[in-house]
Amino acid sequence: MRIIDVPIEKIYVPLGKRKDVDEDKVLALAEDILENGQTTPIYVRVGKNRYVLVEGLYRVEALKLLGETHIEGNIVQARKG
Repeated sequence: MRIIDVPIEKIYVPLGKRKDVDEDKVLALAEDILENGQTTPIYVRVGKNRYVLVEGLYRVEALKLLGETHIEGNIVQARKG
């Protein structure tokens, strides 16, 4: 896997991953990221003209809250099946 800077606006969150986001957790994570930086990359796979989120919804939401335009992410392969 390789880590790249993923444009947040190009990240698609699949319906199964969309859930009620706990705003308190997002705020706490945003504060932690301000203090320590992003310590764990998200996981995305390449889709058509976008990146599909595999893992890291709260990190994406926290960085959006902070006004960031990019997030560190690992590119993973789509499952074959």
